[in-house]
Amino acid sequence: MGDYSKALEFYEKAHQIFEKTLPPNHPSLAISYNNIGLVYDNMGDYSKALEFYEKALKIKEKALPPNHPNLANSYNNIGQVYNNMGDYSKALEFYEKGHQINEKSLPPNHPNLAGSYNNIGQVYNNMGDYSKALEFYEKALKIKEKALPPNHPSLATSYNNIGQVYDNMGDYSKALEFYEKSHQILEKALPPNHPHLAVSKHDIGLTYEDMGEYSKASQFYQRAVDIAQISLPSNHPHLQLYRQRLQNVKKKM
Repeated sequence: MGDYSKALEFYEKAHQIFEKTLPPNHPSLAISYNNIGLVYDNMGDYSKALEFYEKALKIKEKALPPNHPNLANSYNNIGQVYNNMGDYSKALEFYEKGHQINEKSLPPNHPNLAGSYNNIGQVYNNMGDYSKALEFYEKALKIKEKALPPNHPSLATSYNNIGQVYDNMGDYSKALEFYEKSHQILEKALPPNHPHLAVSKHDIGLTYEDMGEYSKASQFYQRAVDIAQISLPSNHPHLQLYRQRLQNVKKKM
């Protein structure tokens, strides 16, 4: 938690200096708003994140041409917050705006295009439209496999996402296959208490729970909780979710 409050303090000090020294629509102000929004986003304070991301977007819309990649970044950030808040139609609206810009401004196998396919897939997954989700996730994976080295963390994200869809569809062996591909990359690429490792362990735990293998599920949930307690604020929605899952699965054992 200390890291987030320190980051916030640092970004807010920087922002005060920018506000005094720069004209009101200067691009550096947008970057500053965006940074503050990002910290709130990581803390799970989505309404605050939205407030700052929207301030950044307002400046960018005035200062940049309509198909500038930086605008796509803002649309994607706002889409992500709506997705986290469960407002999926809003999330799709912003993700698609971002994707349209990326398609116009980037070469066909650019990693950012994979990112926007990925984002749209995520919303369809959350909406329960699994065939659509799979379609977009696989488009993202194809680009990443061409553009990135084999142990890149972004590949892990794609494998994880595809695993999630198979899990939701009830194809647990397929889900585990993709989750484990993802997890192997993350263990090589990230420090041992990184929050993404907690997500990965949670997802594997969830699949084992769905398969009725409660003791295995419990082990993975416990590891997710252990990592999240070190790396996330105590009131973060992810940490609360992992604890809840762990309690629930223990009751089934």
